Amino acid sequence: QLQLVESGGGLVQAGTSLRLSCAASGGTFSDYALAWFRKAPGKEREYLAISWVGGKVYYADLGEGRFTISRDNAKNIVDLHVDSLKTEDTAMYYCAATRPSPGVVFTSTAAMYSYWGEGTQVTVSS
Repeated sequence: QLQLVESGGGLVQAGTSLRLSCAASGGTFSDYALAWFRKAPGKEREYLAISWVGGKVYYADLGEGRFTISRDNAKNIVDLHVDSLKTEDTAMYYCAATRPSPGVVFTSTAAMYSYWGEGTQVTVSS
């Protein structure tokens, strides 16, 4: 059973950058696609970035290019770097993982991700 633990959230100033980390245990990390989602109060959960099995990365079309996902299979960690933080980035950020079925090359659907961390809160002040 894969377990995920996020860290790195907190209260930060707008305009700064933040690196969130997700540490995994209990599975063969390289077999999983890893994703970052966030959930802001009153809003739907949204996908931000995915690191697929094999290394390909995908980003949500937020039109900003402020998010960078990176994974280290040797350390079982997937990070999300967020640049130029805005107050609207305030949300709970979640790491999620799925072990893709054969032939599945990409999914950003939260329901397809079987494993989730507890989340790390990011609050951006103006």
